Amino acid sequence: MTRFPSLTLGPATFEWGKRTVIMGIVNVTPDSFSGDGLMKGEDWVAAATAQAEAHAAARADIVDVGGESTRPGSQPISIEEELRRVIPVIKAIAAKVNVPISIDTYKAEMARRAIEAGATIINDVWGLRMDDDMGRVAADTGAALILMHNRSQPKNAAQSAQLGGRYVGVQYDELLGDIERELNESIEMALRAGVKEERLIVDPGIGFGKTVEQNLELVDRLGELKELGYPILVGPSRKSFVGYTLNLPPDQRVEGTAAAVTLCIDHGADIVRVHDVAQMVRVARIADAIVRR
Repeated sequence: MTRFPSLTLGPATFEWGKRTVIMGIVNVTPDSFSGDGLMKGEDWVAAATAQAEAHAAARADIVDVGGESTRPGSQPISIEEELRRVIPVIKAIAAKVNVPISIDTYKAEMARRAIEAGATIINDVWGLRMDDDMGRVAADTGAALILMHNRSQPKNAAQSAQLGGRYVGVQYDELLGDIERELNESIEMALRAGVKEERLIVDPGIGFGKTVEQNLELVDRLGELKELGYPILVGPSRKSFVGYTLNLPPDQRVEGTAAAVTLCIDHGADIVRVHDVAQMVRVARIADAIVRR
């Protein structure tokens, strides 16, 4: 059980445990692993806004906007480039879509500017470990804060022409024990910075610094993280563990994603972050009808 029964973000209130919350992905990048990066044309703002509107129409509860690819082997971009990509998109989405907006970034200045533009959630894929100011930004703005577990290292990234990137050779003493311990460290950093407990969400980081087998084990044992006491977000959508298990490229992983989403919900996920919103809304509603009776 979570320590706090609900989270309010503007007009939206999420009551944890009643139903699965759907987060729709908007990738404002040219190089997303999933092939859905929106910076391939000249008017990426219009394309991203249209995608956010489509997600909302398909009943996404949150729209997650990111400007920097986090695929295995990807290269970081400057804060200036990330701001150029993302801020106009968040402003445009906020003007047209009446669901909370999340900013997917590990840079504190990017998060602060995104919140000024209309975001209400910070999705930090490094769990406060990359920018010392991120916790303070979350505390000062009152944004909800997603803390993700991440052991990604370029040396462990391997590429396949058909299947894309994955991580190999990543070592854990005990997978779920290590993830829980490192998430607790991120939680403590957030609390020391002044973030309120009820604003915290944890993400075990499916696909981030974990091998295919480790990701499969993580999905199977996800329920062990409920003892942390915070809502759990998972992002299995189109990930490499699905692709390498099925030998399928990212654009053919919807059924594998659906299976992973179903199991994650059964094992305690509160939020699922997905590309294929319409399909995963249906998946989640059936899973909820079974496991949340």
